Amino acid sequence: MSRRVLRVLETPGYVLHATAWRETSLIVQAFSRDHGWVSMVAKGAKRPHSVLRPALSVFQPLLLSWTGSGEIKTLTRAECAGVHALPGAALMSCWYMNELLFRLLPHEDPHSGLFDAYVIALQRLAAGQPAVGALRRFEWILLKETGYGLDAEEPDFDDPQGEPALRASLRERLSEHLAGRPLTTRQVLVALQRFQPTKT
Repeated sequence: MSRRVLRVLETPGYVLHATAWRETSLIVQAFSRDHGWVSMVAKGAKRPHSVLRPALSVFQPLLLSWTGSGEIKTLTRAECAGVHALPGAALMSCWYMNELLFRLLPHEDPHSGLFDAYVIALQRLAAGQPAVGALRRFEWILLKETGYGLDAEEPDFDDPQGEPALRASLRERLSEHLAGRPLTTRQVLVALQRFQPTKT
């Protein structure tokens, strides 16, 4: 008996990462509110006149439609659902959140609360607010949603005095969750900083 084909229409989501596949297509890793982290092939998305190509930008809200019953779905439509005008200084924080989602979320396991936390963090970063509070809140909810939450009451994420201790506790728990596989975002940031032009 053939497996039932799943069709999803216009669900809120974000592109976490996209890689080239064959000559004209992309493999897209997306984070959706109702279906969690989903892998999809965007056929023909690398072609100059593809309707998918301009929409598949990271950190921007999308309405995603796909079909398929296997591990890799087929992306059929992607529509812009707004804009996060992120300053350049915020992009590393955004990549950091994407890497956490990619590394720690089970495949196709929905976490609507975490999705909302991701959106709020992007909105705060786009508004020029300090990244510290946005990231601590996101890390806290990520750990809670994946079963690794701290045994404590939710703190004030914007409290500068309590932030160092909170950051240390969250990073320790994240390291346990990553099981000895360190994140690469910080390494990328350090490498980029080495090539920054010297101000005169």
